[in-house]
Amino acid sequence: MPIDPKVALGAELPSEEFAWTPSDVQLYHLGLGAGTRWTDAGELRYLDDRQPQVLPTFATVAPTMRVTEPPRVSFPGVEIDLAKVVHGSQEIVLHRPIPASGKASSTTRITEVWDKGSAAVIANESTVIGSDGELLWTARSSIFAKGEGGFGGERGPSTKAELPDRTPDYTATTPTLPQQALLYRMCGDRNPLHSDPEFARGAGFPNPILHGLCTYGLVCKTAVDTVLGSDATRATGFRARFAGVLYPGETIRTRMWLQGDELVIAATAIERDEAPVLGDVRLTFTA
Repeated sequence: MPIDPKVALGAELPSEEFAWTPSDVQLYHLGLGAGTRWTDAGELRYLDDRQPQVLPTFATVAPTMRVTEPPRVSFPGVEIDLAKVVHGSQEIVLHRPIPASGKASSTTRITEVWDKGSAAVIANESTVIGSDGELLWTARSSIFAKGEGGFGGERGPSTKAELPDRTPDYTATTPTLPQQALLYRMCGDRNPLHSDPEFARGAGFPNPILHGLCTYGLVCKTAVDTVLGSDATRATGFRARFAGVLYPGETIRTRMWLQGDELVIAATAIERDEAPVLGDVRLTFTA
């Protein structure tokens, strides 16, 4: 069905209740490659059996860790074929550190519906409240739906952040595994785009691609390890635009610039002539 912005815009989705355990946190971190420095004390903080430290990007999977079915793009006024959808952007703002285990409820509303002509962009915002009634985090994301534009909506912004005009303060490389997507999908994202070669080719890719949120988490962990001494409790937020795909087995080059209490970041795929994979990336942190 065509997108109906009058119905979709401002629509509130049913609230969700969810819980997570230290094992869920460990699995998520393993999905991002944690443990490669298996004798390093900072690295092992991600994998502690009782109180693992929690990356802010865990917020993107905490509500879906128990999901075993492919996702559906079905909202009020919006019904889109999953094969047409890619992640557009993601932001997590922490109001306090995420605990190693907990229960929470999430409320989501659609905040923007943009008509890009050949595609549509749909943005939403979720607020997550812990079982103690206090705000845990706010998540904002958008999806890009190919072939779903032309419904007469507003075009929306098209700004692009510029990188600092100087040498990066830090540069790091992060390899990924050929089976990275197959491991990461255990965190709840069973989209066949990341596991089924035939489905991926039908969506216009030569092979399954890595989850955008896996790349997102990988770059966040790289920045935390490189700049914050592997102390995830100092990170207060992380946002990025999904600028391109990453294939399992490729290597990410992450360039980082310090600007006060914020890191400006660029992430590229080394094997494909530094093709961008994440853009407009910002990590906020405490001193």
